[in-house]
Parts: sequence; C-alpha cells; structure tokens
Amino acid sequence: MRRFVISLALIGILVVAGAIVFLMWDLDWRWRPHTITRNQAEIAQTLEQSGWVSPHLTGPKLYIIANRSCVACNQFEQTVFPKLQAAEVDTRVIMIARPDRNGQSLSTPVERSTVAELWLNRSWKLFQQWSLASPKEWTAPGVAPADGDAARTAVVEAGRALVTNITPLLRANGASFDYPMLIWWTKDGHMRACACAGERSWRFVQQELGA
Repeated sequence: MRRFVISLALIGILVVAGAIVFLMWDLDWRWRPHTITRNQAEIAQTLEQSGWVSPHLTGPKLYIIANRSCVACNQFEQTVFPKLQAAEVDTRVIMIARPDRNGQSLSTPVERSTVAELWLNRSWKLFQQWSLASPKEWTAPGVAPADGDAARTAVVEAGRALVTNITPLLRANGASFDYPMLIWWTKDGHMRACACAGERSWRFVQQELGA
C-alpha cells in the first residue's frame, strides 16, 4: 500500500511538473526569438541585397519579410511600427508576392505590380499608401503592371526566391519561417530572428530593440 501511495505521489509530481513546463513553453518559451549563429553572412547579404523599403532612420536595422494578405503583418505594422520608429529603429520592409499553390494564385496582379515597384524604386511612401489601403480596394495608381513585363516579373520572382533561399538558412539555427519574419541585431551584435505570427512574440522584439 505504501509503495502504491508513493507511486501515485511521484506520478502526481511528474504530471504537475509536466504541466508547468508546458505552460512555460506555451506562454513564454515558444514566442522567444532565436539567436542566429550559423549562415549569418549569407542571411545578412540576402536581406541587404533585397528590395527593402524603409523610413531611413538612424537606429538599429530591423528587416521584416511580409506579404499583403498577412493579417499579422498588417497588425504588426499598425501597432508596433510607431513604437519602433519612435526609438529610431529603421524598419526595413521586404514585401513578397507569394507564389501559386496547387494551381491557385495566392497574389493578385495589382499586388505583384506593387511588389515589383517597391523592389525597383524603394519608395517608402508607396508602401505606406499600400499598407493603409484595403487590399481589395488598392489599384496601385501610377504603378506599371508586372504581368506581361519580363523584367518586373523577374523582380517578383526574386522576392519569392528570397523566401526559398532564406528558409533553410534560418532552419539551421532552429528558427522556422513565417510571416511576418523579423531579423535584427542586438546592441551586443547578435543576429536574432523571429517568425512573429503571434502577438506574444512582439514584446520580445520591442524589448531587444529598445522600444
């Protein structure tokens, strides 16, 4: 009987400990950014050579890989961008027109045209106009079509290739890819990455960037 009671007590302790560990993972650990220790130079070069747009602030660089239909991307831009920019963080946005999937287009002609224009001419004003408009109502006024233009279509494909190329580089560091994908450097020079689709991860980004 005594052994049975002890066994039950041990099982109870293990269950409670497991529940605490799971709770810590669910509330905190799973949302924390990853430190990038492998492929740093290649990741940095991939980001720098992309068609990012930014307000050209003087503080730390934060790269954000996003697409227009990403709800979390839009929420991050609306709620966190002002705080980051108030702290002089240079929010460098890399917009992607997602590739087709199973024969279904995940982007619109207007979206592809706007992405190509942003990569080619790097207009922060155009990005702001686009981000403030409803995706269904955005007509990309004054922007040349990408479809039917070989050069602009190639630019759209370059954005898609960026995602394809950077995903395994991040995975080698234990970081998954998701939209918005955030990559930055801490004050002590460490490269950090966050697949920040969940709002619980945003506070870590703000803390590390002083916002």
